[in-house]
Amino acid sequence: MPLAKYVFKPGINKEGTNYSNEGGWFDADKVRFRKGKPERIGGWNKFSVETFIGTCRKLFTYKTSGGDSYVILGTHQKLYNLSGNVYNDITPIRATTTNGIVFAATNGSTTITATDNDHGCVVGDFVTISSAVSLGGVVTAAVLNAEHQIIGVPSVDTFTFTVSDAANSSDSGNGGSATDAAYQLNTGLDVYVRATGWGSGNWGALTFGSSTSLSVNGQLRLWSIDNFGDDTIVNPRAGSLYFWDKSDGLTTRAVALSSESGASDVPTACLQIMTSDVDKHVIAFGANPIGSSSIDPLLVRFSDRESAVDWTPTATNQAGGVQLSQGSSIVGALRTRQEILIWTDIGMISMRFVGEPFIFSFTEVAEGMSLIGPNAAVTANNRVYFMDRNGFYVYSGSVQRLPCTVLDYVLSDLNQDQAYKAFGGANESVNEVMWFYPSGSSTEIDKYVLYNYLEGTWSIGTTSDNFVRTAWDEASVYENPIAASKNDDSNLNYAYNHEIGHGDGNDSFSSYIESSDFDLAPDGERYTFISKLIPDVEFRDQQSTSDTVTFTIKGRDYPLQDLSTLQTINVTPNSTFENTRARSRQAALRISNSSSDYGWRLGDLRLEIRPDGKR
Repeated sequence: MPLAKYVFKPGINKEGTNYSNEGGWFDADKVRFRKGKPERIGGWNKFSVETFIGTCRKLFTYKTSGGDSYVILGTHQKLYNLSGNVYNDITPIRATTTNGIVFAATNGSTTITATDNDHGCVVGDFVTISSAVSLGGVVTAAVLNAEHQIIGVPSVDTFTFTVSDAANSSDSGNGGSATDAAYQLNTGLDVYVRATGWGSGNWGALTFGSSTSLSVNGQLRLWSIDNFGDDTIVNPRAGSLYFWDKSDGLTTRAVALSSESGASDVPTACLQIMTSDVDKHVIAFGANPIGSSSIDPLLVRFSDRESAVDWTPTATNQAGGVQLSQGSSIVGALRTRQEILIWTDIGMISMRFVGEPFIFSFTEVAEGMSLIGPNAAVTANNRVYFMDRNGFYVYSGSVQRLPCTVLDYVLSDLNQDQAYKAFGGANESVNEVMWFYPSGSSTEIDKYVLYNYLEGTWSIGTTSDNFVRTAWDEASVYENPIAASKNDDSNLNYAYNHEIGHGDGNDSFSSYIESSDFDLAPDGERYTFISKLIPDVEFRDQQSTSDTVTFTIKGRDYPLQDLSTLQTINVTPNSTFENTRARSRQAALRISNSSSDYGWRLGDLRLEIRPDGKR
């Protein structure tokens, strides 16, 4: 019988029907294309065995002049630095009280009610209590003097938290006049709520000229983080600017930038911060004007050169500001070579340092596009790749739309209400950029789309098998990309190294790719037997001769019929050929694997086929 070689077109293509994409690949999960051939993606392991609290939406890595490396993580509840394997809580303190707090306990209950006038807390906040005295019974001073998460806010003057042991007697009015409380920065939202600020709903959801709240507490908690020399500047979106001084120690909390020595007219709130590359200005996008506490979502302000604290424009410094004329709000900004790109809700602007007298120039480079979320742009291959609500783009001096063979699949399934959670990441070791996004009715990221920018191929996948990622930082300071997870290992959150081995650090993960239907006879004229399969597959980092990649032959007689599994074949490193008995008009191939210690790469397979009857 004749052998037929089957060479499939690289990349996933879901722009047409399964049958119309004959000769191509139609579906995949955790598979990439390299040199035109599909292969299992690299594995990952834990950057640290320790966990962090909250959903991380921003990762930032940098190296100090002394050679120390740091990871800064911002979650919707906390701010951390990660040094070695330890997460140090550096969440800013928003307020303190030293006027005494009154506590009340109820017999048989673990809930403690605290009274502190105008405490400013919201549910989920953290407070550290010190110098309290015992309530009596098991609620001792040692129990009270700790960090607690607030579970209820009955009034502006009271809040509740829980302790480990139920009180064995009721008590109230205790705590002591010397009791202190340090209230951490209010937690942000982990899910979008409509009409709570820019990005919380669809563009144009409100009438022209109507206002929305840009309160830091009413926003999905997104962070912007950058280093200023050896130190770090952070900003919770729509919140204040904070400064972490490395020299004060790893456990020292970030403080308001406005509290630093020499601070002058530091923005009280903005949508994003960044440090310019060569000239070392701190830039606030969507900042409050001097003399106002309200955010102007189009105002770009910048500090004096080589100063993080001097924001007062004078004739002798380079501090200043420019209000953009395009759009109604800044969505995001990204530093790239010799320029900063700014996306408003309707276009894209290039910001360049030009020196005196203008300091920065602002040039419109594109209109009719934006970012799907503040973190949806990524630099790779000396270009900027970004995603908006209508497609994918690349910028290299001008903006070009990327041809995408999975565009409708992604956009039609995107959860528009949670789109600000979408973010991009670069993996330059394999020439890839990717975007993670929430699909359908999911309120959290559950899918990704992957683009090989050298070969122009696309792939898709899900976040199954502990692959939920909420933030990504490309390999630069560290050898491998680092990503933040959510709800791994008993609903715990970790940071992971990627492109490490072939598993998820603890176990295996599943990968597969499936072809579109292909006719076994010309135009599917007759039924055909597949009597032999000759596989061509490379086992990467083979562990034994029993390593397995599964080939599944599926078939159907007509395009609208369901695919049926005709035969399943387990291919090992020593496999030569497999006899088969699969009969159909059109067929599809699925290659799959679930392993933790080896990978696979597909070559060109051959099938032995013979005609059968037309009926």
